[in-house]
Amino acid sequence: MSSPKLDQTPYTIDTLPYGVISTSTEPSPRCAVAIGEHAIDLAKYAKTGAFSSLETGQDLTFEQIFSQPALNTFAALPWPTRRTIRSQIQESLKANKLPSSTLTPLKDVRPHLPMSIPGFSDFYTSLDHCKNCSGELTTANIPSNWFITPSVYNSRVSSLLPTPSTIPRPVNVSFTAGLDSAPVYGPSKKLDFELEMGYFVSRPIPYGSTLPIADAKQHIFGFVLLNDWSARDHQMFEMRPLGPFHSKGFGTSISNWIVPMEALEPFATAPTLVQDPKPFAHLTWPASERDAGALDVKLRVRLVRDGNETTLSTSNLKYMYWTPYQQLTHHAASGCGMAVGDLIGTGTISGSGRDGEGRMNELGCMYEAERTKTDVMPQGAGEYLADGDEVVLEGWCERDGRVVVGFGECRGRVGPARG
Repeated sequence: MSSPKLDQTPYTIDTLPYGVISTSTEPSPRCAVAIGEHAIDLAKYAKTGAFSSLETGQDLTFEQIFSQPALNTFAALPWPTRRTIRSQIQESLKANKLPSSTLTPLKDVRPHLPMSIPGFSDFYTSLDHCKNCSGELTTANIPSNWFITPSVYNSRVSSLLPTPSTIPRPVNVSFTAGLDSAPVYGPSKKLDFELEMGYFVSRPIPYGSTLPIADAKQHIFGFVLLNDWSARDHQMFEMRPLGPFHSKGFGTSISNWIVPMEALEPFATAPTLVQDPKPFAHLTWPASERDAGALDVKLRVRLVRDGNETTLSTSNLKYMYWTPYQQLTHHAASGCGMAVGDLIGTGTISGSGRDGEGRMNELGCMYEAERTKTDVMPQGAGEYLADGDEVVLEGWCERDGRVVVGFGECRGRVGPARG
């Protein structure tokens, strides 16, 4: 097998995302890099002496680090070391010197969660999402404190799932006919997706310490696509007095390959929205930094039903009111500490764009479509997800109209309720 051609797959030489793979012939999960339609087995690559000039700074060799069933140990290495490893892989690919013994076709790979994830927190920081959802699940007007610090809550780790996965329709309590009507226990009738991205912590933040915002980027290993499935009817029952629980804890899908910060740096940009009032000093991005902490990542949501595909929405990570660097800085501000592999959800990413017919087409979930009376579903499909529906999130970065960096897919299928 020769080195793979750099074709039109999302995993370009500029992407080189990290993941964890296994195969039927080699069932032990291990670390890898995706390129084209292949995975590079990093343990095998390290065994060839490719990284012999580098130090791990630990009592482990690179072969041992990459033989682990999660990327945490590699992610915790100093950023300059990870940069060098990425550059060496790129040079090997350009020179067509990648050993064929290190390659495995992606079609033969079994998916795994790429990190061991000790914690998961999910933000609520899209202004358009807040505006579109105002009413039943939230207050009619956005509270003033939403504009002061990023809103966030702790979520579940046990229900984080790789791509593809089946999400059983959740069963819980909802109102029969609007707020404070008679309660009923049963399967969700308003099962929804949420278009998000997630990012993993690389450098730990010790308990009792805080994080200067200028250092936030160095604490992020990379980004994935994230779908935080939601049962809106159950959520309505749970929102008062404390907020969502089961309605947003039954399943969260992520894409399998982590696009590292090194790949995303060229797509740093200013946020679309102006923050007013100005953030507190600890949440203010340094004026010397041109990018202001946002990233230009184009997003799309597709629905697959009965073999037919429909685009439901598009969006962009740069639309967020609070940037990922502000989110991470705020998360650490209490001194709670953060561990390598912690996953942070950006929250639903919605925009204000409209299509040629004037319809809103940057909605981050179906609940927004219901509230804004926007028809995003196929004809006769109903407002929410049916059993058998498959939701596919896609993300990519462009330069001059050409896809340079791709995130692949975050894919999940709705299964019937259990029991």
